[in-house]
Amino acid sequence: MSHTVEIISVGTEILLGSIVNSDARDLSRDLSELGLNVLYHSVVGDNPGRLKAAVELARSRADVLITTGGLGPTCDDLTKQTLAEAFGRKLAFHPECAQAIREYFARMGREMTDNNLQQAYLPEGCEILDNAWGTAPGCAFEEGGTYVVMLPGPPRECLPMFRERAVPWLSSLSEGVIRSRTLRVFGMGESAVEALLRDRMNGLANPTLAPYAKEGEVELRITAKADSAGAADALIAPVEGEVRALLGDLIYGADVSGLEQVVLEGLKARGLTLGTAESCTGGLIAKRITDVPGAAAVFHGGVVSYHCEIKAGVLGVSQALLDEKGAVCAQVAEQMAQGARRALSCGLAVSATGVAGPDPDDRGNPVGLVYTGLAAPDGCWVKKLNLASPGARRDRIRTLAANHALDMARRWLAGLDPTGADCQRGWTD
Repeated sequence: MSHTVEIISVGTEILLGSIVNSDARDLSRDLSELGLNVLYHSVVGDNPGRLKAAVELARSRADVLITTGGLGPTCDDLTKQTLAEAFGRKLAFHPECAQAIREYFARMGREMTDNNLQQAYLPEGCEILDNAWGTAPGCAFEEGGTYVVMLPGPPRECLPMFRERAVPWLSSLSEGVIRSRTLRVFGMGESAVEALLRDRMNGLANPTLAPYAKEGEVELRITAKADSAGAADALIAPVEGEVRALLGDLIYGADVSGLEQVVLEGLKARGLTLGTAESCTGGLIAKRITDVPGAAAVFHGGVVSYHCEIKAGVLGVSQALLDEKGAVCAQVAEQMAQGARRALSCGLAVSATGVAGPDPDDRGNPVGLVYTGLAAPDGCWVKKLNLASPGARRDRIRTLAANHALDMARRWLAGLDPTGADCQRGWTD
């Protein structure tokens, strides 16, 4: 029997847009690895009537229901009560859960209010999913052929609880294994990638191949279902080979978090270090690099030289050049990268200077004009970029500029032309 899943996310704050529903995204990804088909996502506010209606609808079209949120101690945390009623179960007090909650507060050195013990009431006959990451335990049960899992809403609790507590309970439902391989592409937009691969994508059934547009790049996900992980990987391999043959070095990695991870791995492999000199990106390149665990081993630091005085005084950019041409030109990007490499005593340095908007600069340079630079032991390279598009946002231009700077470093570390990625292909889609 093939099982189908609906994820019901409970919380008015999600409906209002106050928080991003990352729980549904993360759970969907993990459920696919289990071989369970997620067919629906629902979001409902903290209202018992609407939640009950959402549960009834979910029962009519899925046999595995996973809820997130609404398990806390406050009066609007009504998930347990509503689902217990919907499935004809009473709530029962679980002393072991109450003790775990008391111990949690003791470890945190905080006083526990009595309403926290509300979290120790769970549906009769359920399997308790202990919460080592917070106070609200989850639970799981089966009723009339429907499998129910309730998880807390905070992402720092929801995902680890799912993986450590819910997956063992759900694993008996899994039929086969779904595996995915994600290729990351930079230098060609989604529409261009899709046009190149359209015939191949349309001709595939298992595995499947699908493009996903990200901010300034494209993901290509190859997904296969088989009886085992090895069999699924064997289905994926030839399709990956075909895609790599078509896209070549525009593919910068597989199953990686981003360009910054690939750059750091390349630096470590080459025994080199990196520094940054940023103007229009305002430290975004350095931020992305230091988001990667282990960055301290190869990242020396960065200079955010927003004013020309800093470009000249800290990075050594020629004042005469700045007076003549302003901050947005190829020569300034080159000297910024060279200055960062010198000032930060690093093997490689990248730079970015340009106009992120919303208005042209005081010399009439248009929004989206950006220069990125790379200084390396064997030379210096600069790319001129036109990152403007209809309705281009300031944050998008900054993200694209950071991507190009990182890709220059990635390409040099791989022995490729640092300026090889063509920024003009597909950026308007």
